[in-house]
Formats: sequence, structure tokens, C-alpha cells
Amino acid sequence: MTRKEETKKNRSRLATQIRISYIVLLLPSLLFIAYAFYNMWYTNERNNEMTSSVVAASEFSLEFKEDFDYETYLLIVGNVSPEDTALQDDLKKARAVVTRLRDYTNTEDNLRRLQYAEKYLNNLETYVRQITDNLGYENKYEDNMLIWENDVQIVTSLLSETINEYIYYENRQIQITQAQNNALFMNIVEISAGLLAFGLLTMIVVSYFGPKWITKPIEEQVKEEQKLLRKAEFDLLQSQINPHFLYNTLDAIVWSAEAGNQKQVVSMVGNLSDFFRLSLNKGKETVLVREELQHVRSYLEIQHIRYQDILTYEIDIPEEMNEYRIPKLTVQPVVENALYHGIKNKRGGGTIRVTGREKNEYYSIFVEDTGKGMTEERLLEVRKAIREGIASRPAGGPDVQNSAGDFTTGTSGNTAVYGLYNVNERIRLTYGEEYGIHIESTLDKGTRVEIRLPKNVKS
Repeated sequence: MTRKEETKKNRSRLATQIRISYIVLLLPSLLFIAYAFYNMWYTNERNNEMTSSVVAASEFSLEFKEDFDYETYLLIVGNVSPEDTALQDDLKKARAVVTRLRDYTNTEDNLRRLQYAEKYLNNLETYVRQITDNLGYENKYEDNMLIWENDVQIVTSLLSETINEYIYYENRQIQITQAQNNALFMNIVEISAGLLAFGLLTMIVVSYFGPKWITKPIEEQVKEEQKLLRKAEFDLLQSQINPHFLYNTLDAIVWSAEAGNQKQVVSMVGNLSDFFRLSLNKGKETVLVREELQHVRSYLEIQHIRYQDILTYEIDIPEEMNEYRIPKLTVQPVVENALYHGIKNKRGGGTIRVTGREKNEYYSIFVEDTGKGMTEERLLEVRKAIREGIASRPAGGPDVQNSAGDFTTGTSGNTAVYGLYNVNERIRLTYGEEYGIHIESTLDKGTRVEIRLPKNVKS
């Protein structure tokens, strides 16, 4: 065998080994991606169904009892005729809601509650028919009043209580599902770490036995993958908004439901639905500024209900800025940081303002709060952390991780500003060093964060 043929054979063997290594790397990754995709799709569909269930139940008029009882009374005393009364329309709308709820829930207890609701509606229809028949007789007024007092009012009360119980237990089911989602998330992270370790080990072996002209492109590829991985880690950290924020919001919904404040429950569920719909954004990385601000508004509406005695907010962005694009989930972590580290730390609370301004090549969104603010020393620390990043969590370990990704340690009292660093780093990696965030703060007066972005952000 000639030297040329031997060299060719060695190169062919090396190429075969590299291809086998790629297959070994790719196959587990594909299986993992398929597993993760299916589970994420399934949990997302289930969450959407349960959220739709709560929203549909909320469409059941919160004033149904009062409206139905009053309309029945008007019919009895002759203020409205049987042809003009809205009782049949009310019953028809209520039946439509109950029918929709059957398509959403899959729990036996709630299906039984819906059966009860249908029976109550049938009873109400029977009572309305009896009252209508009695109107044809002059001496049936007392009979109709007895039906109204002893039958109609009792059944409408039972119907309202049944629907309220349905909403409460659907929210409980959402909490259970979210806990399962969190466990799945941790499982995916563990598998990802294992695959990453396996991949790195295989790459080391391939690089060690391969010729130098092979290692150079591999090293370049590794650097690019590390950059992409770093960006993915930032996106992953940002995605942690959902579970922590959802826990707190669902707790507030449960408390409101237990307290009988149904209007507040409807408001919070509606804003929560908008919040996650805008968070998902069909998988797109960027959104319009007006969509991002709607996302922030939904978040602040929910938090305003939770902290209404300490929080007020304003959003005032020039109309012409609404059509610019912005990476999704950029403003909300900054607003959340202002709430948790500014407003909540100041006695008496304060205000969060979101404003905007544009220049020739860029535009800025400002998040200002009238909260606690920072000392000059602390401000320098925060700026350094945002600029240089934190290699690891602060000493002492985290006691709390809020939904913006910020860690607070109980031993030192320091806060590593992971949320602000994450926002800044995502912008910097994507659009360049001249863009990102800048922070100003004065102790006991408040903090101002500028988010600077180019105008030509693409979708």
C-alpha cells in the first residue's frame, strides 16, 4: 500500500469515526428533543384547556342570581309580560356556558357539579313555567310569591355556589398541573446536563485523535455553540418568570375565590390569560412594543390587585413607538425588579412609570420607580454586575428566587441582579455593545432604568 493510499485510508477512517461520533451525539439529542417537545406540547395544551375552563366559567354572569330573582319578581308583580321577560334568554345563556364547560374539564367532581347545574337550570325553567301559567288566574299571586321565595331564590343560590365551586377546583387543578410542569422542567434540565457532558466528552476524544486541520473548525464550532448555549441559558433563565409568577397569582386567585370576590377573580384570570398568551407569542423571539407593553400592563394589573395599597403605575409611550420591535420579555423583568426591590422596600409604597423616547438610530424605554432607591456604593455594584455578570450565586446560597431571576441571600443581604443582567446580556449579544440597559438611582427617591434598542429590530 502506497503512502498516498494509506493517507487516503486514514482520512477515510477518521471521517467515518467523526460521522459515527456525530450520529452518537445526534441520536440521543433527537430522542431528547422529541421527548421534551411532546411533554411541553402536552402540558401547554392542558394548561390552555384549564385556563379556558376558568375563563368560560367566569362568563357565567356573576350577577345571575340577583338578575334572575329580580326579573322573576317583575314577572310576578306584572311589571313585565311573559312575552317581554328576559328569563328564558338568561337560562339559555347559562345552559350554553355549562355545555362549554363540559368540553374543558376532565375531573369527575367538576363533571358532577355541572350535572347539578343543569338540574338547577331545569328546575328554574319549571318554576318560570308554573309562574307564567299562574298569571292566567287572579287568585294565584300568593302561589307565585311562594314559588319565588321558596324555590327560585334557593335554586339560584345553589346554582351560583356550584359554579363558584367549579372555578375554585379548576384553579386547584391548575396549581397541581403547574407543580408537575415544574418537576418536568427539572427533569429536562438534568437530561440536558447529561447530554451536554456526554457531548463534551465525545468532542474531546474526537479532537484528541483527529488531525490538527480537523480540530480547528471543531474549536470554532464549539465557540459558536458555547455562545448560542450562553444565549439559550439566558432565555431559559428568563423563562422562569412563568412558574414563580404563576404560583403567586394562583394563590391570589384562590384567596379571592374563597373570599367570594368573583369580579376580582375574573379580572385576575383574564389578565393572567393575556400575560401567558403574550409570553408565548407563537414562539417568536420579538414582539411589537405595544404587545410588550400589553404584557407589562397585564402583569401590573395582577400585581396592582395583590399590592393595591402600595402600588400605582403609569404607562405612557409615544404612539409612533408602538410599531417598533423588541425582544419579548424585555420590559417586564425590569418592571418586576422595580416592584420587588424598589416599591416593596419603601414604606408607603410608590409608583412605577413606563415611558419612551426615540433618537435617530435607536429608541429607549424607561422604567422609573419612586421606591427605596440605592446608595452610590450599591449603585456601582449593580452597574458592575449588569456589565460584567455574576459567575456564581452570592455566598450563603439563595433564600429566594423571584420571577425575574434575582437571588437574595439571607446571610449577606446582597442581591445578585440576575434579572437585569439577563436583559442587558440578551440585548448586547443580539444587537451589539452600544445597546442594553443603564441604571440611575438615588437613595429614598427611586430608580430609573433605560432600555436602549435599535429601531431596525427584525421579527
